[in-house]
Order: sequence, then structure tokens, then C-alpha cells
Amino acid sequence: MPGVLKAVGYDQRIGEKVPLDVPWRDEHGRAVKLGDYLNGHKPAVLVLAYYRCPMLCDLVLQGVETGLKPLSLDPGREFDVIVAGIDPVETPAMAAKKKQEILARYARPGTENGWHFLTGPQDSITRLAQAVGFRYVYDPERKQFAHAAGMVILTPGGQVSRYLLGVEFPARDIRLGLVESGNGKLGTVVDQVLLYCFHYDPLVGRYSAVTLNIVRLSAVITVAALALLVVILRRRETAEPGPLGAA
Repeated sequence: MPGVLKAVGYDQRIGEKVPLDVPWRDEHGRAVKLGDYLNGHKPAVLVLAYYRCPMLCDLVLQGVETGLKPLSLDPGREFDVIVAGIDPVETPAMAAKKKQEILARYARPGTENGWHFLTGPQDSITRLAQAVGFRYVYDPERKQFAHAAGMVILTPGGQVSRYLLGVEFPARDIRLGLVESGNGKLGTVVDQVLLYCFHYDPLVGRYSAVTLNIVRLSAVITVAALALLVVILRRRETAEPGPLGAA
């Protein structure tokens, strides 16, 4: 198994476009393509997994669900969640069962249409895995797949934008990744300030604080606060009446 584990991981391919035209089946058994979701309107969170996975996939999907819960952004409205199965023998019924489990924990009614659990043929799986740099192998002794853990954030047009690695995904990192990937369609002024202070670090698949930018921003805020204080004090002096007998 240690030898197998050396063959798995994520090769980050930021800027690569995922195949939008290859066939998949959604959890209802309907024929779909990634282009049905990545049509230029919303970014997406992509997770590659398999539905019979005894441990790691569940940890990753739980991490996704837990990380998304605190966000004010809603799947189906501001972004989509796409789970693509890597086992070609799995069925839409398996995907539907996994979706039901995740949505029961996510517990946000009205977002069901923003979660998509797909199964597909080997060619579709291979092309998607290669596009996002997802390396995995099948271990015949254990009859399991050894694979990387993480999520990929895609732009509305289907380009790889960010990787968040591991099984735990801070809500802040997911939000910043979606805002950066959303082509200016998502986020607030506060998000832009956070993006100034936190930059994506591809080596660890996380957003890390940029100390120099934080210092600069703090200095600007301090100067602005002092200027505002001076203005308020001058207005107060002007508004106050002079002493009795003053000309």
C-alpha cells in the first residue's frame, strides 16, 4: 500500500479547462455534461470521489458540507457543487443515496438543485481526472481506490482556479476561492479586503495571511481614522459659540 500511495495526489493545473462535453449521468439517471453546470454563470466546487469508498471520500464530503454550512452563499444560486464518481461501475442510485446523506447533514432546504452527484464511463472519468491533475489507482488486494483528498474550485467557464487540499476546508478559504473564481460576480467589499490580506498558497492548498499587506492596510485605516478625527474636532470647534464678550 505505501507504494500505491506514492502514485496518488493532485498535480495542480490552474488554468486548465475541464472537459465540458463528455457524457455523465446525474443522480436521477439523466444524461448530463459538465457544460450543463459550467455555462458561464456560476463557479463550482468539484470533488472527485467514489460512492462505495469506506472512509476517505466520506471525510472529504463531510468536510465540504461542514465548510459550506457557515457561508451565506447558496449552492444552486451563487455556485454549484459537483461530485464526480471515479468508479465506472457505480450507478446513479448509489450517487442518489450519497446525495441524500450529504443533504441531510447540510440541512439547508432549497439548495438541493445546486448539488450534483455524477457517475460516468471510464473515458469521462479519465479525461476529467487528467484535466484537474487528480491521480488515483485501484488497489486490487483491497478492492478500493487510493486517491487524493481535496476539492477543486472551477470558474463559471470550467477552468481550474483553486485547489483546497485535505479533508477539512475552512469556510473562509472556500468563500475566498469562490469569490476569486467567480469572475467578479460574487463577493462584497469585505471579501475584496480579505483577498488583499490573504493570498492563495498553492503549495499547501490554503489561503495564507500576507503580513506586509495587513500592515499596509492597518496603516491606511489608522491614517483615515486620524483624518476623520481631525475633521470632527474642527467642526466641533466651529460649531461651539465663542466666550461672552468676544467680538
